[in-house]
Amino acid sequence: MLGFGDAKPKAAAGGWVKDITEATFMQDVIEGSREVPVIVDFWAPWCGPCKTLGPALETAVNAAGGKVRMVKIDVDQNQRLCAMLAQQGLPLQSIPTVVGFFDGRPVDMFQGALPGSEIKKFIERLIALGGDGGLADALAAAEQMLEEGAAADAAETFAAILGEDPANAAAFGGLARSWMAAGELDKAEAFLNSASPELAKSKEIEAARARLELARQAAKAGPVTELLSVVLTEPDNHQARFDLALALHASGKVEAAVEELLELFRRDREWNDSAAKAQLMTIFDALKPTDPIVLKGRRKLSSLIFA
Repeated sequence: MLGFGDAKPKAAAGGWVKDITEATFMQDVIEGSREVPVIVDFWAPWCGPCKTLGPALETAVNAAGGKVRMVKIDVDQNQRLCAMLAQQGLPLQSIPTVVGFFDGRPVDMFQGALPGSEIKKFIERLIALGGDGGLADALAAAEQMLEEGAAADAAETFAAILGEDPANAAAFGGLARSWMAAGELDKAEAFLNSASPELAKSKEIEAARARLELARQAAKAGPVTELLSVVLTEPDNHQARFDLALALHASGKVEAAVEELLELFRRDREWNDSAAKAQLMTIFDALKPTDPIVLKGRRKLSSLIFA
């Protein structure tokens, strides 16, 4: 995963900014930038534009959630370092000077205060150079762990991804699903409720909420055999058919559950405030959009609606 020397960067908001000196420049900037882009803000307490630019940079860097890091270097307190960097070609004669490092070398820079829109573009260029820092591979690995039943390992990996990218909806939903798989439904629900308004709208969070609802239902589901017997003898018993669908889903027979709900919808689409359709939507939302069960189920539901 991403690294930044031996210590995590600190900022007033707990973000990705810290002050450094010559002593840790190699570690924090040169080595650190081999894993994630690092912005170096060369400033001084007496510099007027620095007082405007610095906070704006910090806000933008923290908003990036770990995709880029920032260090601040007081040029008055680190004159030897600045002289060495100037000898290597960095124009540090005036401040503020902001330099973006990636893979151990400077790749972009600007001098003087910039408007917020230009700061954002500068950071976006650096993030593009850094890619996702291996997060996509880590997400795939975590999903594989979860699929194989290693819920604790998956939770640990999803949590580590969120440590690097707190706004990663896939990791957020994945961590909630890991706790569900471990039977910690209350913990998963509390975590999902803590999502920001923007994150809560993501398809990954919506899918996790759907899974949580299904998991809650599973805890109350009746025995499949008994419910199936009732449905066979009383085919118009809509409650029994609905309960059978819940029990089938709880036992892992998702496609069979969908078929029963489709049959219930065919018989009486308005029953119990369209409960069959609502339950179908919950099941579809909990699965991947490309899942064959979803594709087939949605197709059948559409044919029934427009029949």
